[in-house]
Amino acid sequence: MLLTQNVTMQFGGLTAVSDFNITVENDEIVGLIGPNGAGKTTIFNMITGVYTPTKGQILIDGKNITGKQAHAITGAGIARTFQNIRLFHGMTVLENLLVACNLREKPNLAESVLHLPGYIVKEKKAREFALELLESVGLLDNAGDNAVSLPYGKQRRLEIVRALATGPKILLLDEPAAGMNPQESYELMDFIVAIRNKFNISVLLIEHHMQVVMGICTRLYVLDYGITIAEGTPAEIQKNQKVIDAYLGVE
Repeated sequence: MLLTQNVTMQFGGLTAVSDFNITVENDEIVGLIGPNGAGKTTIFNMITGVYTPTKGQILIDGKNITGKQAHAITGAGIARTFQNIRLFHGMTVLENLLVACNLREKPNLAESVLHLPGYIVKEKKAREFALELLESVGLLDNAGDNAVSLPYGKQRRLEIVRALATGPKILLLDEPAAGMNPQESYELMDFIVAIRNKFNISVLLIEHHMQVVMGICTRLYVLDYGITIAEGTPAEIQKNQKVIDAYLGVE
């Protein structure tokens, strides 16, 4: 579903990521871990079009998306969340989802301005789909609430659901458990597995919460100073001496 080939990102004389290769299969949950500053978010930014790689290729479902604009990449099937929650302020929970649903329905300018029948049909379908999504994740009762007034855990959940509303093939989650207490983290684990199963999507996540990573990921990639130092199952990564020295540490 996702493939990168020798992807490299340089900023002047600094190489932030060097020859990064990853594969994410259909319906797989893969983790990307490593110390702060290892280049993890830079990789997300290259995959989603924020940065254009200095070299290398990125393919989604066999289609080369290297260097394309962010909206085109989203249309190709990649959606993401951010380390810091980025909901639309001043908008309700439902309105946040409807913005994302517009990518699926694609109303054109004339339909929108003149409120032609085609626009009305698309708006109705988008609203029905958004409400179904909210119901499926337990946020339907909050549909009319201001998005940023929700408790922290629900804001995280809404951001993930908004990404789902674009109809992705693969979902990129950037530290989804950041700021959560242990109970919220366990609930998040169940939530990520549930949406993977329900929507048949692949998930790539950056996370420092090792219980989350080890609990739901089938494979892990470990970065240090922009270089991949290990790849394998959670059990293999926990025993890898390079990973222990660079990141996990010892008791």
